[in-house]
Amino acid sequence: MRLCIPSQAKGGLDDQVGYHFGRVPSYTIFDDSNNEVEIIENFSTHRGGTELPARLLREYNVDIMICGGIGHRAIQLFEQFGIEIYVGAQGTVKEAIEQYNTHKLKIATDKEACQQHKYQGEGTGHGNEHHN
Repeated sequence: MRLCIPSQAKGGLDDQVGYHFGRVPSYTIFDDSNNEVEIIENFSTHRGGTELPARLLREYNVDIMICGGIGHRAIQLFEQFGIEIYVGAQGTVKEAIEQYNTHKLKIATDKEACQQHKYQGEGTGHGNEHHN
């Protein structure tokens, strides 16, 4: 499995989980079959690029996105690309992977979608504090 964790800075296992998966500067991808770590820059539309985050991560063969929180539209996009999402991650990327491996995260559904995204529309007028 290839796990992807949005990262607040330059990525890696010791980086912090990013608050808003679409606006982070990088994604840390962890391949649990060989323990390899890959760091990719976020080229998505949220960061001035041309790709949707889900499409970008599908190109890197990501199976699972692990994040703090996510909006309902993003959940739908990731589902279209066959990427499962788990929410509730916090701390470092390494800790988020451990949270996933020990079943401490929830699979993202519309019920778990960030309420700010669900009712205001993703990416509109809200801070990142709810993604902790």
